Amino acid sequence: MKITEIRTTPLRVPYKTPYHWSQGVVDSAVVILVEVHTDANITGYGESIGTPSSSAIQDHLRLAAKWCIGRSPFENAKLLRDAYHALFQAFGTCSSPRYAGQVFAGLEMALWDVMGKAADRPVHELLGGAIQQEIAYFGFPQGETAEQIALHAGQLAKDGCDVIYVKVGRGDLLDLAIVEQTRAAIGPERRLRLDPNEKWGPLKAVRMIRKLSEFDIEFVEQPTDCESLSALAQIRASSPVAIAADQLAFTPYDVFNICRERAADLIVLGLHETGGITRFRQAAHIAEAAGINICIHGLYETGITTCASNQAAATISNLDDGNQYMNHLLEWDIIKLPDLTLKKGRLTPLKGPGLGFELDFDAVQEAKKYFLDS
Repeated sequence: MKITEIRTTPLRVPYKTPYHWSQGVVDSAVVILVEVHTDANITGYGESIGTPSSSAIQDHLRLAAKWCIGRSPFENAKLLRDAYHALFQAFGTCSSPRYAGQVFAGLEMALWDVMGKAADRPVHELLGGAIQQEIAYFGFPQGETAEQIALHAGQLAKDGCDVIYVKVGRGDLLDLAIVEQTRAAIGPERRLRLDPNEKWGPLKAVRMIRKLSEFDIEFVEQPTDCESLSALAQIRASSPVAIAADQLAFTPYDVFNICRERAADLIVLGLHETGGITRFRQAAHIAEAAGINICIHGLYETGITTCASNQAAATISNLDDGNQYMNHLLEWDIIKLPDLTLKKGRLTPLKGPGLGFELDFDAVQEAKKYFLDS
């Protein structure tokens, strides 16, 4: 089997409500649909995140495609290594593993989708089989105000979510109101996690964590700037609350350094940061060797990424029981199957061939039009 063509299409899918976090407000998921076509009449699909510049991501994917045409999709790892060398190393001008991960993630997903469809098996079986019977996700309440967030959090708790995760870093008074009201809404039994998304310096992080700890916080995710590993390690050494690393962790090397410096109690990883399933699993195994759990990270994505993450996560022994799930933010999705509605905050490993989804081509056209009109 040989790759005959790689197509890329920018898409935009609206959110039900604006997504408020410490860095701003987001109203939709912008992605690049990646299609890998083969001479065996098998097509694989993946998606790369399209922000901040869809044209830049798309241009780099087109360059990467030149290194894939005429070769076997079963050379997945070598194809991406060759493409990375050609795009980011060969001229000695840059080494960009983080940006490259964002570019290549959709291509890598699509290659796995082809391989699974060719074998008529779900991708997790090609990776050694599922060791997780289910993937558990945290409840992720949305809203602009503390009242809106707490109301949604209470409903998620009633729906069976054992872990509730809220965004903070939006101002001291608002943060305190969000946490206090959310804890009251979900009761004392549910676990509560906070994410300031790098908005706190070390001194402020110490002060805010001390104040918020009275609300029985399970962990605080990436409170400090992602450029400083030492700042996170400093916070963790003195914090009464567990600390998670997120934006610090893109590559297997990042994860190794976090573990070596004992900078985090948990590491948040996503396919779009690591560059796909293979390096996601490499990074997870490094954390496993250090005795640290990993949590799936979610970004601006559709059901394609939800399915790809599910396939990879099913094979991870140190997977956390509260993972990020962004699918519920979408007003509508670009896949028609399977049903990704959570059951008591959980999904089982997907059984369909490849990444386990069926694309909704009408929805893809709608998302393409929505992108062009925006």
